[in-house]
Amino acid sequence: MSTDTVPIPSRDLLRPLRYLWRVPLLLLHVLFGVLLCTLILSWNRQAVMKNGREPLAHRTIRWWSTVLLRIFGLRSVRMGKPLADPVMFVANHTSWIDIELLHSQRAACFVAKAEIASWPLVGWLAACGGTIFHRRGNNHSLAAVMQVMVDRLDGGRSVAVFPEGGTGHNGVMRVFHARIFQAALDANVAVQPVALRFTRHGQRVIDAGFRDGENFMQNFLRLLGGPALDAEVHFLEPVPATPDARRRMAEFSRERIAAALEGQAV
Repeated sequence: MSTDTVPIPSRDLLRPLRYLWRVPLLLLHVLFGVLLCTLILSWNRQAVMKNGREPLAHRTIRWWSTVLLRIFGLRSVRMGKPLADPVMFVANHTSWIDIELLHSQRAACFVAKAEIASWPLVGWLAACGGTIFHRRGNNHSLAAVMQVMVDRLDGGRSVAVFPEGGTGHNGVMRVFHARIFQAALDANVAVQPVALRFTRHGQRVIDAGFRDGENFMQNFLRLLGGPALDAEVHFLEPVPATPDARRRMAEFSRERIAAALEGQAV
């Protein structure tokens, strides 16, 4: 697989036409998502995988996320095999779309910034999907979040985190924070790195995520009107558990994700 990168064209004459049909589809899909949350997720959100079989709530989340990505012109492609629940997935982070991308392949409880909980509709949908909200920079909040993570893992649910603690830019990953890996050690579950990679014609596109200085709405509208992309979800080999070296677990995870992003065999 090529490691070259291709930029999204600065002048895209088809963008207005994409908005013309994608915006109505998006509105319908969001309304349908509200209905699904009301009828299925709100009363069955605690369902867990049994004997490798996903419950209806998890399949519903995956289907809804897959369709959402298609409306944005993103085709979700799975590489590798996710471990059975419970597991802690750790992934690189470039955009808000990363949550939906991973959800298209495996429903998991994400750790997300607390501000999302107050967003109209989006916060409610996230809560219905099992999101764990964390107030960044607050050590008390982090301790509480990690306890919730352990409880979810002990209960048979998988948890997904972005160890960078924020979004990277221009294809460059930030340092992985090691403390978050303690939750997997406390719950005695595997840690599986996941590389989220955007491509077009086999070449990596590094600016599908947030650009420098770009806010949520700007990124949302740019992706909504952008040309088609393949959105790859690479499930990589689990990292070895080393209770005396959380930092090494973080480094192993980052190294494997970085190699997959560059198209190297892992």
